[in-house]
Amino acid sequence: QVHLEESGGGLVQPGGSLRLSCAVSVNVFGLYYMAWYRQAPGKEREQVVNMRSGGSTNYADFVKGRFTMSRDGAKNTLILQMNSLKPEDTAVYYCYVEIVETVYGGDTEYYDYWGQGTQVTVSA
Repeated sequence: QVHLEESGGGLVQPGGSLRLSCAVSVNVFGLYYMAWYRQAPGKEREQVVNMRSGGSTNYADFVKGRFTMSRDGAKNTLILQMNSLKPEDTAVYYCYVEIVETVYGGDTEYYDYWGQGTQVTVSA
């Protein structure tokens, strides 16, 4: 029902910047929950930042002050602006969203979706 397509990954030098985009097949302002995750080789997947439906964001300590999550309603994209990149930021970055639907009887159901991931490599 919801398709996510990530782009913007690549190779950058330490201290450089990169902008990741996640194209969403539905209105990004209609999403219940949004997040960016990353996973480095041999390590567990970890959340970088999340955003609630109202736009409030929560950043992991290791990216606070360097990364910024936003959304573009005109393009239906989620954006992760990454500045002051470090070698330890090297990972596959994934976007993640949740939608909520009210079904018959008044109950709510939640659905989650993952992007395919995009490689970010920070190296001199």
